[in-house]
Amino acid sequence: MQITLLKSKLHRVTTTHSELDYEGSCAIDAHLLQVANIREYEQIQIYNVNNGERFTTYAITAEAHSGIISVNGAAAHKAAPGDLLIIATYATMSEKEAESFHPQMVYFNGNNQISHTSNQIAIQRVEKAS
Repeated sequence: MQITLLKSKLHRVTTTHSELDYEGSCAIDAHLLQVANIREYEQIQIYNVNNGERFTTYAITAEAHSGIISVNGAAAHKAAPGDLLIIATYATMSEKEAESFHPQMVYFNGNNQISHTSNQIAIQRVEKAS
């Protein structure tokens, strides 16, 4: 059996550009692509934290260390400069491969600067009010 798992994630990057009259895709700083193990032209899922939009496109390379996250073409209607995004990729693999697989997750503080990376999600518990 094949299953689909999270491969990589850019967590809470900030949209820097929204270019409607540009060939569709999402331009991402080359350094961020490398750290997250995302290939140019790889399919990506984008989740807009600000407005709840969720859409699929593909990654293209922007200048390394520029901090650019540009949502282009028709998708530009779904994200504006300043919006926080989660950009994710997924991979299909066998159950055996999945046993030892860990995703590459990249977390950001402001200005699309990496705060840390991880290969597991830290679970935060919500305390119930008494």
